[in-house]
Amino acid sequence: MSRSDWLILAGETVTSADGTHPIYGRVQQRFLPVLEAFRASFAKGLETGASVCVVLDGTPMVDLWGGHVDAAAQRPWAEDTLCNMMSVTKALTATCLHLLVERGRVELDAPVAAYWPEFAAAGKGEIRVRWLLDNRAGLPVLQEPLWPGAIFDWHAMTDALARQPAVLPPGGVPAYHIRTAGFLVGELVRRVDGRSLGAFLREEIAAPHGLDIHIGVPETDLRRCAEFIPQSSGTLLDASLHDANSWVARAGLQLPRPMDYNTLDWRRSELPSSNGHGNARAMARFYDLLVRGRLLRPKTLAAALQVQHEEPECVMGRRYRQALGYLLNTPGDFDIGPNPNAFGLLGAGGALGFADPDARMGFGYIENRMHAAMGLGERAPALLRAAYTSLDYDTGETK
Repeated sequence: MSRSDWLILAGETVTSADGTHPIYGRVQQRFLPVLEAFRASFAKGLETGASVCVVLDGTPMVDLWGGHVDAAAQRPWAEDTLCNMMSVTKALTATCLHLLVERGRVELDAPVAAYWPEFAAAGKGEIRVRWLLDNRAGLPVLQEPLWPGAIFDWHAMTDALARQPAVLPPGGVPAYHIRTAGFLVGELVRRVDGRSLGAFLREEIAAPHGLDIHIGVPETDLRRCAEFIPQSSGTLLDASLHDANSWVARAGLQLPRPMDYNTLDWRRSELPSSNGHGNARAMARFYDLLVRGRLLRPKTLAAALQVQHEEPECVMGRRYRQALGYLLNTPGDFDIGPNPNAFGLLGAGGALGFADPDARMGFGYIENRMHAAMGLGERAPALLRAAYTSLDYDTGETK
């Protein structure tokens, strides 16, 4: 592609009712609809700061960032800004485990207790590894309340999970493991490999491929983290919005009170369900590498993407085409374009990372202002529709 095929943005501003927002980056001319959708989110006042990236068959077509890293709008979002990605993190965590499966060190249908003997306590000896990845392990919450802030104590969390019984029949009705999934998969990785999940991700996936993603942000990178901004009306995973006996509220009992996603404890700790930090470029490249067989062999990924169930899970009440650690395109609940083989994960507040093997595309959208709604909200879907429009897919909208 020649230089004329690209539009370079060096701080053009978009104005909204709450101020002006600089936008930077570059976009291939064919993908200008993505730039227009990105601008529109800022113009509507939906964004504080965000990044979006589209990688097509190994080549970045869109790499944009804009707005501010802070609610006071004093510091512009930078090219290397890191942001909390919430449950987008779970795809990174699952991929680490699939890499051990590929290497023959873990079997998906083996009992978890074969690798983590203490996990067999309280009748959990038959829980399979695959159920840790498809929300059927029966452990969506800890029964022991522990203490507020215990989520930052890895051994307290994993020891409590090991000694408690399942709270739902394992292998039965799926239940979204909001927080516990990361501890379950992460401890399994640690027992087999010896490294923490964050170290494994860094050394086996991030560093070898130049991916700026972290589960447990290093001290030297903390300065790059954006302020994470909940909506004033609360977010879906705010336990205070739910009945105390609900699954969501019980899943949050080990969080500190009040909850602040900007503390050093949150950023430094390894919480493999929900505190990965990165940006859209890193996630789009991650999914592009998955699709092109650079992270997992095609056979391994194909096995990981087999549908395990397609029924409503009982925590959030959403119906997903659930694979092993990833969600497949599910119209209505996880609608990520026209191709049914697309897969990825969303994060509370609006973040999204996914791959479309048919389009040979990796996509990332990471933002620092959460929305209060369940699901993807307005911003990410507008961007992904624009990406498919650029690829001449019929998105069902009037052009």
